[in-house]
Amino acid sequence: MNRTSQKIWVAAAQQTAEPALKTTGWVLPVGATVTIVVPDKWNGRFWGRTDCSFNSAGNGHCATGDCAGKFQCTGFGSIPATLAEYNLTAWSGLDFYDVSMVDGSNLPMFINRTGGSDADPISKNGCAKLGCTTAVKCPKALKVSGNACESACGKIGGDQYCCEGAWADRSKCDPTAWPVDYAEVFKKAEPFAYSYVDDDATSTYTCKGRCDYRITFGLSG
Repeated sequence: MNRTSQKIWVAAAQQTAEPALKTTGWVLPVGATVTIVVPDKWNGRFWGRTDCSFNSAGNGHCATGDCAGKFQCTGFGSIPATLAEYNLTAWSGLDFYDVSMVDGSNLPMFINRTGGSDADPISKNGCAKLGCTTAVKCPKALKVSGNACESACGKIGGDQYCCEGAWADRSKCDPTAWPVDYAEVFKKAEPFAYSYVDDDATSTYTCKGRCDYRITFGLSG
């Protein structure tokens, strides 16, 4: 669902070769919706691309989230892009899903469940107990073209911001100990989303049974 003021080119990519999606690119005009059927046990991601232009052969370019210049994606898109990540019917028969801004953010996004056996932790307006979906207030150090905000790992680099090397252990991967806590930029905007690589405790959700999902591009209304 596109609740933004701009056209979005939705893309998909999978973590595993099978089961696969036959279509991996869609156009989503302002106010429109598109329904995508995925196979059970699918493990992959969806994201929105912005300011795209493609020719009749499906070749072109997007300002953010670009898939190597292809309308139908054949791999992960360029960063930064806000991601909707899924691992369906995984451990103990549960679906695992999340919104990720680990690599940064190009569009506001939240996920609602439209099926399942328990209450949805995210409201229809993109609010959780910790807060709602708001715009990322991107500091100058993380701003990139296309009106997007890249992660500190991608934009600045270094083992500490990327939680690698001496900082790879979960106990050492602590944004509050970074020179600047840039993860907080993304957590403030979407408290339910991944803001850095080990931010799973407040960012991963599960669903049991027949679970359908609605991905909304847009801010809380």
